[in-house]
Amino acid sequence: MPTIKFITDDATKDLSTEIFRQLGITMSEAINIFLRQSILHGGLPFDVRIPKYNKVTLAAFEDMQQSKGKGLSGMYIESALAKLKEDEGDYE
Repeated sequence: MPTIKFITDDATKDLSTEIFRQLGITMSEAINIFLRQSILHGGLPFDVRIPKYNKVTLAAFEDMQQSKGKGLSGMYIESALAKLKEDEGDYE
């Protein structure tokens, strides 16, 4: 059988090895799965793209999602901020 060598950093190797261990497969088996899926898909078996939003924007989206149902819609900003300050203890 042919051998393929590749270079990665220690953290990537260690973290991925642990994930594969939990899945019950070896690094070699994981790479073979990737190669076979690449053949099956005729390319990479997942999207490769630059994230559309930066971390700050994503955090804001998450914050909005978590505050759904808190009764802030339709309030003026001052009222909404006062309501958030009142509810501060709910988040701890």
